[in-house]
Amino acid sequence: MGNQDLGKTSIGMQANVAAVLCYFLFFITGIIFYVLEKENKFVRFHAMQSIVVFGFLWVLGAVLAFIPVIGWAVMPLVSVVTLILWVLLMIKAYQGEYFKLPVAGDIAEKNS
Repeated sequence: MGNQDLGKTSIGMQANVAAVLCYFLFFITGIIFYVLEKENKFVRFHAMQSIVVFGFLWVLGAVLAFIPVIGWAVMPLVSVVTLILWVLLMIKAYQGEYFKLPVAGDIAEKNS
């Protein structure tokens, strides 16, 4: 899918580049782009998906940090999942795909 299919953005960037940047600093850039981008549904979708996915993973990591042994043992797995999702979602966004994760994608779709 080419950039022309993604529509214009109100922030003056190509939509696929803005969508990639939604994931760049995890939920932080997701929040920034969700607030700044008023028109483009593609960018808003990826911004909201970033907020939901990485916000959840951040909270999960914080909770696991307080659970001795089991939490500490699971934290590396959460880190690996986070890294894989981060790379995958940025690639899909750059390619112009509405790549929808279960649950988070539905939330993002309703709020974009």
